[in-house]
Amino acid sequence: MNDTPGCTAGHCVTCSDEALPARVVRLLGRDLALVQVGDAREEVSVALVEAEAGDTVLVHAKEAIAVVTRGSGHGHA
Repeated sequence: MNDTPGCTAGHCVTCSDEALPARVVRLLGRDLALVQVGDAREEVSVALVEAEAGDTVLVHAKEAIAVVTRGSGHGHA
C-alpha cells in the first residue's frame, strides 16, 4: 500500500503510470495549479495547457497534458 499524499485507490497524481482526470481548483502562478483528484489535492504544472479553475485536465507525472472539459469560467466573445 502506498502512503504517499495524493494517492487514492492505488493511483497517485505524482507517480501514476497513467494519466488521471483532475479538476483545477485554482491557478497558482508560474504555470502551476492546485488540482483535486477524489479527496486529494496536489500542485501540478499546467505549462503545456491553457487551463482555468473549474476545468478538468489529464495529469501524468505532475504535468497536465490535456484539457478534457472546460469549467463554466470560460467566456466566448
